[in-house]
Amino acid sequence: MSASPPFTLRAAELRDVDAIVGLIRELAEFEQLTHLLQVTPQTLRPHLFGDKPVVEALVAEVDRNVVAFALFFTNFSTFLSRPGLYLEDLYVQPAQRGSGIGQALLARLGAIAVARGYGRFEWSVLDWNENAIRFYEKMGATVMPDWRICRVTGDSLRRLGEGSA
Repeated sequence: MSASPPFTLRAAELRDVDAIVGLIRELAEFEQLTHLLQVTPQTLRPHLFGDKPVVEALVAEVDRNVVAFALFFTNFSTFLSRPGLYLEDLYVQPAQRGSGIGQALLARLGAIAVARGYGRFEWSVLDWNENAIRFYEKMGATVMPDWRICRVTGDSLRRLGEGSA
């Protein structure tokens, strides 16, 4: 008989929003991106649990404490003509790394994508995060060297939208 893991995975619930926001803050600190942080429980809640949710999340608990999360949403591949699963963020608190939580979260997300008939499962990784890159490659991911992320935000987004007729 195998021992059960020291953590549990489950779909995020409304009661988890504060903990998820706390983990997002930790992630921003790790990625040195706190200057971009605008998330609050009030801003995240409607996107996870409002009338028209646009994201979903899984959480991992250890001793009833949320120690990790994965936030994801549906995207679409025109080439495959099928939806896909996009992982926006996955974060495991440093004290819990190496316990299998990250692997379990990725496997659960893969199972969700398969069960929903999605054509692919994608995410981004910072080029300096060698530990994450090695981990993702070990999990079967291909790091796409020829692709770059394009982003328009803030005033640039406003100006772009104003150019629409």
